[in-house]
Amino acid sequence: MPQEFLFTSESVTEGHPDKICDQMSDAILDEVLRQDLRGRVACETLATRGLLFVAGEITTTGYVDIPAIARSLLRDIGYTDMAYGFNYDASAVITAIQGQSPDIAQGVDTGGAGDQGMMFGYATRETEQLMPMPIMLAHRLVKRLAHVRKEKKISGLRPDGKSQVTVRYINDKPVEVTSIVLSTQHDEGVSQKKLRKELIETVIEPEIPKNLRAKDLYKNIHVNPTGRFVVGGPQADTGVTGRKIIVDTYGGFGKHGGGCFSGKDPTKVDRSASYFARYLAKNIVAAGIADRCEIQLAYVIGMVQPISIMVNEFGTGSVPEVKIVELIRKHLDLSPKGIIDKLNLLRPIYRKTACYGHFGRNDKDFTWERTDLVPLFKSLL
Repeated sequence: MPQEFLFTSESVTEGHPDKICDQMSDAILDEVLRQDLRGRVACETLATRGLLFVAGEITTTGYVDIPAIARSLLRDIGYTDMAYGFNYDASAVITAIQGQSPDIAQGVDTGGAGDQGMMFGYATRETEQLMPMPIMLAHRLVKRLAHVRKEKKISGLRPDGKSQVTVRYINDKPVEVTSIVLSTQHDEGVSQKKLRKELIETVIEPEIPKNLRAKDLYKNIHVNPTGRFVVGGPQADTGVTGRKIIVDTYGGFGKHGGGCFSGKDPTKVDRSASYFARYLAKNIVAAGIADRCEIQLAYVIGMVQPISIMVNEFGTGSVPEVKIVELIRKHLDLSPKGIIDKLNLLRPIYRKTACYGHFGRNDKDFTWERTDLVPLFKSLL
């Protein structure tokens, strides 16, 4: 009998409280890197009604005007109305910044990892981007939702919003979308019936291909399920950097080591090694060695190379996993410096990674999405 299951992933808009914080932390990182490529950043943000609180460890020769960055970011997102309870011009910005611990710095300065931990990368053949289908569709919905709000294709929308997509799998292959949740903050007096119709026509239908829509999908589209979403953003829900790590990665399909990405410069392996693990997994799948692949890398603070590399092909591979590990060890430098150099990570590119996923993006700055290692892995065939 065919194996059948449902799998669900979610995403959130750039105006979601947690995503405000991710973007803020990465905007600060970008500004440090513009001025000082040797700068060290481990920056956290908290957002609540009328307040952004930025804390962390930053060591740099440059100067970062954090309040100015915050206000510019909030204006870009769309928090421009006092009625939202969170306004780019009126909200307070408080900072509590200190330098990086010298105990950590002495290990990083010699090329070692900035912390211990394990990082995962994942790839699957089920989409063009070699990503799981549920998370890619969830990202597309909220990205489209933000677009129609900013372009005023639907009136009365506010910045906060979420999506959730459920996909039916048969024999590990996605066959149809069975359910969609789309929640969007809106102005007072907006008709939910009218909003549902507009969101289906301008957001859902353009992003969910007809051939993927289950026959009864329209009965299972849930728009603002509580019936009202006026109070939103940090006015309704406190946001914190790093609370959307599953949204940032594989929507729950691939494992996660637990460390977030945003606000961390690439000497932090939480970020750079996760990017490299995705890079390896994607190239293995692109090379035709496996239909699915997961990579784990594990590091020790201050040590240069990972203490372990794990490759899992989920029974879909044509090359023994141990041979892949041997090839990686022989030909690739997995030190923090080696990863930074290979992927050219010392650039101010990080704010745009903080929304709509760090993986599966067609952007030249997302160097971990390249498939230039395919010839190396094909040599195993």
